[in-house]
Amino acid sequence: MALDLRDTGEGVTLRVRVKPRASRDAIGGEQEGALVVRLSAPPVEGAANDALQRFLGKTLGIAPSAVQILKGLTGRQKLVAIAGLDAATARERLGA
Repeated sequence: MALDLRDTGEGVTLRVRVKPRASRDAIGGEQEGALVVRLSAPPVEGAANDALQRFLGKTLGIAPSAVQILKGLTGRQKLVAIAGLDAATARERLGA
C-alpha cells in the first residue's frame, strides 16, 4: 500500500476513505493514497466518525482519543491525526 502518511510534531496524519454500512469493520486496502476503512456504523449523527476513531485506535494499539478527525467530518474523505505514533510505526501496524 502506498499510504499518504505524514509525520507531524505530535504524531502522523493519514487520509482515510470511509465506507459506512459495511457488513463488518475492516481495512479495505488503499485508494489513491487513502486508507479505505469499511465500517458497520451508519453515517448518521456522527456514528461513523465515532466508529472510525474506535476502529483506528484498536487497529493501531492506541487510545481512541488519540485519533482526531481534522477534515471531512460530514464526508467520506477524511484527514485524521494520530497522536503518539510515527509514520513507520503506523504503516507497520496497518499492515501497509
